[in-house]
Amino acid sequence: MSTIQHPAGPAAATVTEATTTQRAPRTRSIRASRQLRTAEGGRKPKRSGLLTAVMVVFVVYSFAPLFYLLVNSTKTQSSLLSTFGLWFGGDFNLWQNIVDTVTYNDGIFLQWFGNTLLYVVVGAGGATLLATVAGYGMAKFQFPGRRAVFAVVLGAIAVPGTALAVPTFLLFSQVGLTNTPWSIILPSLISPFGMYLIWTYAVDAIPAELLEAARMDGAGEFRIFFTIALRLLAPGVVTVLLFAVVATWNNYFLPLIMLSDPKWYPLTVGLNQWNAQATGSGAQPIYNLVVTGSLLTIILIVVAFLFLQRFWQSGLAAGSVKA
Repeated sequence: MSTIQHPAGPAAATVTEATTTQRAPRTRSIRASRQLRTAEGGRKPKRSGLLTAVMVVFVVYSFAPLFYLLVNSTKTQSSLLSTFGLWFGGDFNLWQNIVDTVTYNDGIFLQWFGNTLLYVVVGAGGATLLATVAGYGMAKFQFPGRRAVFAVVLGAIAVPGTALAVPTFLLFSQVGLTNTPWSIILPSLISPFGMYLIWTYAVDAIPAELLEAARMDGAGEFRIFFTIALRLLAPGVVTVLLFAVVATWNNYFLPLIMLSDPKWYPLTVGLNQWNAQATGSGAQPIYNLVVTGSLLTIILIVVAFLFLQRFWQSGLAAGSVKA
């Protein structure tokens, strides 16, 4: 049996093998790139100048109001009316504007802020809890009339909240709940969209086998819900909570028709009353306080949105793709 020797000897063979070994990953990389270009039709990703321009317009449109609030919160009343609205002008008066805002009219702004927190914590928190319980029950339990409930929920989602404001006012006026915090909290507890979102999310997020195993181990339904289901529903719950918080925080029309006593106003209605002081007889414009109050109003909700955004995104995406 013959042995084939490399013409240049063992050393040359070793160098050749090493060179081949070093070139192998590069060759595979080049081949993979060629295959990828072939799979994509040999075309490079296109960049649309029109699409980029449209996105820039949307970004500017979204951030321009925030920039306007930030810039004009640093101005005095006179400089606010005499300088360009989208740039700083005059003395930096932000801290004084903040002090004047929270102390104006015996600190009514802080009371409005507390009212808004009350409506958000009780109203939005209660709406999230009720939507979670109802959505979980609709997803994991079978009962007569389930399809009818589904149709009612979809119909409730299609009805705008402003269309129900006047009937709600007439109903609450009959039972003496107008001009009280309950006239804002009770309607906020109903969230058909939140219930539907939890419903659709729970169908795929909670395996039926897991619930059956817990029942076989002797766990009751309440224990299963609070120890197992609620943890699996966390992304969906946070998503519903975020929507409910934003809707309650920005609620304007319902408090406007329900409340007549300024001590129960939320921030939205209260700031609008400050803005209305600039018109009519004996006008007392306080535009600098209105702008500064608006800036203080959005800070907390922006922070909450940024903090919960990752849960919100995962909650929307979960269940959208099935294996």
